[in-house]
Amino acid sequence: MEAPDKEPTRSLYRGDPGMWSWVMHRISGVTLFFFLFVHVLDTALVRVSPEAYDEVVGTYKNPIVGLMEMALVALVLFHGLNGVRVMLVDFWSEGPRRQKLMLWIVLGIWFVVMIPAAGRLFYNMFTGGGH
Repeated sequence: MEAPDKEPTRSLYRGDPGMWSWVMHRISGVTLFFFLFVHVLDTALVRVSPEAYDEVVGTYKNPIVGLMEMALVALVLFHGLNGVRVMLVDFWSEGPRRQKLMLWIVLGIWFVVMIPAAGRLFYNMFTGGGH
């Protein structure tokens, strides 16, 4: 008697958009945690030495930091919108069936909101506005 063939095991997601959403949600969350940690540290510097604080903040006024600020806005926006999607998948009875559609909606909203945000951030970077 021959043993039945075992079905190959595979990941539930394996390249599915839901998997990439899960990965990006974790990456954005960890990145935002580290940003907040550094932000609290550099803001606390004002209590130690206002001059040192002014010097540190002065180093942030360059295009590289402007691009990092744009990435921060993109991460915050994606993390928040995707977080709403995750809650809907978890707590709405139709959520699991509609998770892909909701992901495309999240990406659409993210794109529509990021365009004016990026425009404003570029304007601030190159005109010195907002600093």
